[in-house]
Amino acid sequence: MRVISGRARGTKLSSIESLSTRPTLDRVKESLFNIIQNKINDSVVLDLFAGSGALGIEAISRGAKKAYFCDNNYNAIKMIKQNLIKTHFVEQSIIINDEYKNCIMNLNEKFDIIFIDPPYKADLAVDSVKKIIEKGILNNDGLLIIETDEICRDKRNIEIIEKVKIIDERKYGRANLLFIKEEN
Repeated sequence: MRVISGRARGTKLSSIESLSTRPTLDRVKESLFNIIQNKINDSVVLDLFAGSGALGIEAISRGAKKAYFCDNNYNAIKMIKQNLIKTHFVEQSIIINDEYKNCIMNLNEKFDIIFIDPPYKADLAVDSVKKIIEKGILNNDGLLIIETDEICRDKRNIEIIEKVKIIDERKYGRANLLFIKEEN
């Protein structure tokens, strides 16, 4: 796993080998960032269920001004810190070692991009979207991006959440990306 583009391009990132973490494949990450490239510059990003921090780090590398990394796994937090040191992005980063619900409820920042990449089979993506909308932490033109393997179930459950709209979806093998906006 590596940083694909920007200031830290080519930097190899460490990741945790476990059943509870699943790094986003480089080809999926590259496609994702090509789709959102015009939204990244000077953005504030939340990498929820951050794992190694690869999505938030890629965003900073491509011009985001700040990234928040949230994960409740202590080993993931250690890995994020190591990867931020490797990429020299410590100053632009805030690391939160907490459960996603607490993280969302305690944030007092508005975000331009929120990555939601929970462990597959954990069924946390839809609840995360609900909590984010309830708390009001997404900027007016902000974007939620979910990586899921349960596209039909997650898409159906997200479509019934008031105030949100799926604006795009992409499939890359087992990985599926849902792009969601809040309707104002």
